Amino acid sequence: MTDRNQSYKLVNQRLDHLIAPDEDVVSAMSTIVCELHHTCAGFDWTGFYRVIRPQLLSVGPYQGHHGCLRIPFDKGVCGAAARTASTIVVPDVNAFPGHIACSSTTKSEIVVPVFDAKGMVVAVLDVDSNDAAAFTETDRTELEKIVARLSSLFDAPARDIE
Repeated sequence: MTDRNQSYKLVNQRLDHLIAPDEDVVSAMSTIVCELHHTCAGFDWTGFYRVIRPQLLSVGPYQGHHGCLRIPFDKGVCGAAARTASTIVVPDVNAFPGHIACSSTTKSEIVVPVFDAKGMVVAVLDVDSNDAAAFTETDRTELEKIVARLSSLFDAPARDIE
């Protein structure tokens, strides 16, 4: 499937059926990553980094080769997106000051912050491509919509284990 708009349409249709309004956030993140990674051409590493303490991200559910385990907010594209609470599209990772090369094959990247219901950054979605300039405004818009599904799940109360 080469048309990115069609890919996002498919991903959203599947997520509508797979993620319940009271879904566990880690399960929802895993499902989102799986759907994006296996549906969107050129997504060579797809995953979340979660805020585990102030100013520090830790790798969460992902698809692809190993990711960096921890990323401070003052390092790399993921840290910059978390720090500024804004989506960052990088057409050429080698031109991004302080880029962290978790993989030598990555050429471009998009990182989208994930907010809880109070508007706090709680994670970022990171997508790497081995193609230069792989991400467009469509990717920005669609990925922002997809991660917005998670905001209410971060504040969901823990379920009782029976």
